[in-house]
Amino acid sequence: MLNKLKDAEKRYIELEAALALPDVFSDTERFASLMKDYKALTPIIEKYREFCASESANAEARALSEETLDAEMRELVVEEIKETREKMDALTEELKILLLPRDENDDKNVMVEIRGGAGGEEAALFAAVLYRMYTMYAEAAGFKVSLMNANETELGGFKEVTFMIEGDGAYSRFKFESGVHRVQRVPETESQGRIQTSTATVAVLPEAEDVSIEINPADIIIESCKSSGAGGQHINKTESAVRLTHKPTGIVIECQEERSQFKNKDKALKMLKTKLYDMKLQEQNEKIASDRKSQVGTGDRSERIRTYNYPQGRVTDHRIGLTLYSLESFLNGNIGSMIDALITADTAEKLKNAQ
Repeated sequence: MLNKLKDAEKRYIELEAALALPDVFSDTERFASLMKDYKALTPIIEKYREFCASESANAEARALSEETLDAEMRELVVEEIKETREKMDALTEELKILLLPRDENDDKNVMVEIRGGAGGEEAALFAAVLYRMYTMYAEAAGFKVSLMNANETELGGFKEVTFMIEGDGAYSRFKFESGVHRVQRVPETESQGRIQTSTATVAVLPEAEDVSIEINPADIIIESCKSSGAGGQHINKTESAVRLTHKPTGIVIECQEERSQFKNKDKALKMLKTKLYDMKLQEQNEKIASDRKSQVGTGDRSERIRTYNYPQGRVTDHRIGLTLYSLESFLNGNIGSMIDALITADTAEKLKNAQ
């Protein structure tokens, strides 16, 4: 591990020098690439240098302990040896985590798709609850949220809704939300007071960068159409909505949330790139493909990652066995503790496999 850290520090110093060169600074693309590497290494090197300082202090204290000292001084030196050793041990564990292979998509923006699953209108209403939950959390956490497309029901639910979450580390915070979410509650559409179980599926896709995916314009059919859904007067009378069909894959993208057809086209192209990028990742890595299939599945009630139980006021994540008895707060966007727990569990599993 120490050899890896020494090599990383050498690379860090090289990057620092390169970023200070005028010709690098004037080359926007190269500067951005080097800065990305520099930022990724910074927390590792800062922690490594902290470890080196503690190691040096420990060595000095041990050398001093071999000299002739009075009782009071010896006690201080022994305490220094103990404290620096404990700090070195703690820093070693932190460095092990920092050196774990990093998901290259963690810093990217994400596109989130929520679809009503089993349960009809109640599933669509639950999809709207999840959309509200994620947007409230994202905005409170400093992310920017923009609606891409929505297919609303008459009661205010969503058959499907797609939105973008932008900001540093968006994918790292939302990637574990992919899967089937199950709700148990007395539905708004039910008059008999019976508890119903419904589902909604969530897919979290890392946004494709322009350099990640190239699309041949000849492969796209672009159509303008009237917006659909429960919109107002403007939506029903203008053809600002855009439908893109990608001929090679058959992917169809619709975007209707902007009044400008140009803006809808731009958003639709971004959505298409993101979907194609996700397909590219699956083709390159069979593990990603199997993980995604198991996460999202078909929307059946049995394929669940999380259950939201209204009568008992609890939310349970079945992957890590964590139950929180704060459902109302959770649905109001306070999902950070659950996300932190999922990240911690994932890190622990990676550490276990790395040993």
